[in-house]
Amino acid sequence: MKKIVLACLIMVFSIAAYAQDSLRRDANPDTVFLKSDTATIASYASRYDPRKAILFAAILPGLGQVYNKKYWKLPLVYGGFAGFGYGVNFYQKGYKEFKGALFDLLESGESSIVVRGQPWSEQSLRTIVDRYRRERDFFIILSAGMYLLQMIDAHVDAHLKEFDLNPNLHVKIQPSMNNDMLTGTTTGISLIVKF
Repeated sequence: MKKIVLACLIMVFSIAAYAQDSLRRDANPDTVFLKSDTATIASYASRYDPRKAILFAAILPGLGQVYNKKYWKLPLVYGGFAGFGYGVNFYQKGYKEFKGALFDLLESGESSIVVRGQPWSEQSLRTIVDRYRRERDFFIILSAGMYLLQMIDAHVDAHLKEFDLNPNLHVKIQPSMNNDMLTGTTTGISLIVKF
């Protein structure tokens, strides 16, 4: 008798476990089941795929912003790259110039050399070469950061397309006046958020 009850319990629980199978994909997650019909819900966010946006931004900087239809960010992306590129170029030219002057000074055996109308000693040339190299490397790192930032921006923008903004959200700034027994009358500005 115990074996029959145990077999029945195993069959009942195995049927219930099959009902909770998460690997089955019979229903579309964007469908609403009515009594006999199904109605599909077209999602606004499905048109903007975050993976596609980050891929476009990785291939060509700014293309992710164009994909998300945030055209006003395109000048910011390319302006940032132009600014950092100018910094890299400026410090690279100075690095080459002062490094060449340092090599010329070491080859000549003199105590100083004139660069840009000023005499420079060996120690000061070594210092300025190190400074120009460090600044150039810093601008290269900033350029890589700008590249990553525009990719993250495109990814986040694509995710925020599905964000539903509540039309009843209100933010108001108004003057306030409080009368307290301990502090007396105080005035100030209050920020009121209603949602």
